[in-house]
Amino acid sequence: MDDLNLLFSAVPPLLGWYRLHKRDLPWRKQRTPYTVLVSELMLQQTRVEAVKERYVHFLQRFPTAEALADANEEEVLKEWEGLGYYSRARNLHKAAKIIKSEGFPQTWIGVRALPGVGDYTAGAICSIALGLPSPAVDGNVLRILTRLLADGRNTDDIASKKYFSKRLEVVFPKEAGEFTEALMDLGATVCVPNGEPMCGACPWVSICKAHARGEELLFPVRAEKKARRVEDLSVYVFKCGEKYAIEKRPPGGLLAGLWGFPIVPLGLGEPYMKQGSLLATKKAKHIFTHVEWRMTGYLIKVDRCEVDFAPTFAPLTWATPEEIKARYAIPSAFRAFKEWIE
Repeated sequence: MDDLNLLFSAVPPLLGWYRLHKRDLPWRKQRTPYTVLVSELMLQQTRVEAVKERYVHFLQRFPTAEALADANEEEVLKEWEGLGYYSRARNLHKAAKIIKSEGFPQTWIGVRALPGVGDYTAGAICSIALGLPSPAVDGNVLRILTRLLADGRNTDDIASKKYFSKRLEVVFPKEAGEFTEALMDLGATVCVPNGEPMCGACPWVSICKAHARGEELLFPVRAEKKARRVEDLSVYVFKCGEKYAIEKRPPGGLLAGLWGFPIVPLGLGEPYMKQGSLLATKKAKHIFTHVEWRMTGYLIKVDRCEVDFAPTFAPLTWATPEEIKARYAIPSAFRAFKEWIE
């Protein structure tokens, strides 16, 4: 059987399996273009379990695109706190303003033009919310398709994603949203990314070429990953009475425009340890996509909140733990040191 006919034959069993085994996820209870946009942006590079609760809270705070558009950026970032990749929150905020002004786009091209929306996200929104035959091809979908077809092309190549997207467009059923979500669930729960696939539970077990050959783990074929850059940093948590010092990060670079504790290359801030009494130290690390922060944190008590930390640090804002919790979005990169003030 050629690959295209195999894909056609794979659609009915996949839909049947999905209707019996689909995951119970909060964003599947309400299907509007806006809610799908919110969930898909939240799920970019973030685990499903981490998004579940935050999605519910976010929609309680901003139930419509108009409500989100009318909020200020600090409010949006605070509600996004802990999810990481804060550029997604800013993009969602910008998209909401466009939607409020122009309405939600009804074509793939229009959806793709929204801030923060790439090919995969546009495909997911268009198929799930608008019922269009628009594939959403990511690593999970590439994995299950390359195993089904025993296809050895490099899945890190953009051309591979385009190839599989074109193939899926041809076989897309009228149940567009269900088909997209079925592919998502199969890759997340059965044909899993790490470890042995659970072939006995797979609706494609009898037609999967890789399984027939016992070669499931040979697919997908990927390029070798580049090592992350490591940065050694010092984090200073200055305590003055009941207040702690935080700074707003620069508008460019990692965690741009967000609030955090003063952070500098390791050793650069050592003179500031003499500004007060060292209460505690702690080591932590945080992994971004291409960078790993290895941090040494210092909790330092100072007598005066007016201590001059320039030029090493940006102007500092002093706030109580209650004020920080209510007003300032502190990224998860600082979670280990945030424990000192909670």
